[in-house]
Amino acid sequence: MNRLSAALVGLALAGASIFATAASAQNWPNRTVRIINPYPGGGAADTLARLLADHFTTVFGQPFIVEARGGAGGQLGVQFVANTEPDGYNFVITNASLLALAPTVNPKLPYNPTRDLTNIAYVAGTPTVFAVNAKSGVKTLDEFLAFARKSAKPLAYSSSGLGTTGHLVAEAFAKKLKLKVEHVPYKGAQQGLTDLAGGHIDFASQTLSSTAGLIQGGSLTAVVTANPKRLEDYPNLPTLAELGHPDLSGTTWFALSAPAKLPNDIVQKINREVAVAMAKPEVQQMMRNQGLVTETMSVEEFNKFIATEAARWKPVIEEAGLVQQ
Repeated sequence: MNRLSAALVGLALAGASIFATAASAQNWPNRTVRIINPYPGGGAADTLARLLADHFTTVFGQPFIVEARGGAGGQLGVQFVANTEPDGYNFVITNASLLALAPTVNPKLPYNPTRDLTNIAYVAGTPTVFAVNAKSGVKTLDEFLAFARKSAKPLAYSSSGLGTTGHLVAEAFAKKLKLKVEHVPYKGAQQGLTDLAGGHIDFASQTLSSTAGLIQGGSLTAVVTANPKRLEDYPNLPTLAELGHPDLSGTTWFALSAPAKLPNDIVQKINREVAVAMAKPEVQQMMRNQGLVTETMSVEEFNKFIATEAARWKPVIEEAGLVQQ
């Protein structure tokens, strides 16, 4: 076969591949679709995955199932999906850490969030809250600061793990206000909150969705939230922004992603239906009950948001010495 013939064959094969992809996308979905939850069951990621799966099943007429593939702080589930075909049959719940923070924390991350994934939609976010043991008597941020400055030793605090939003907000806050703190990372929120309620640590910098039950039950007192504005269900809880620290706003947000090069018509369909699902009145109420806040973004807006978040937190990660060697 001469070079011209080979080139023509190559073009024909490429055209056939493009045609097959377009036809496949046009008929999508025609079988079961997986949404991977890269975390243990029962958390916010699992709740959101199942909510979306139920909505998509109804709208698209094919089963959407949730499959747990945890490990390495969610990275194993993301890597699994990144390595699948971009045919619309594998999605994964991602979040702020997996898309915006982890690439700076771990330069050897086994996936690249922009190169290896199609990041489709912002789903919901839960703000960071500073909480103390209710028995401490601390009820306001000023009282918390006074307590911290009087302490002879650094205040021990919990987060859900190294490099999480809660960790970064607390470190940035401590640096800005010249507070001495000691981070005690946990493999999730609950054990750290249990230790706080038991008096073993001084405060928690965790998500509202994790902390809400203990706050409402009276075991913990929330002193401030890192949400940009006051929360409707917590009208008396001030924000760091209104207290003069807008740069410290921090939300653990969740998203829906898929392998890179997912056909655009599937991307746009999913983005639209995420917005529809999250706008349902019963879903809005459920989100509020769990300390989650929804926000609608187009695909383009969401990808710009990821880039902005990554750039904003990169210097905080570096200055806290969290970059892995």
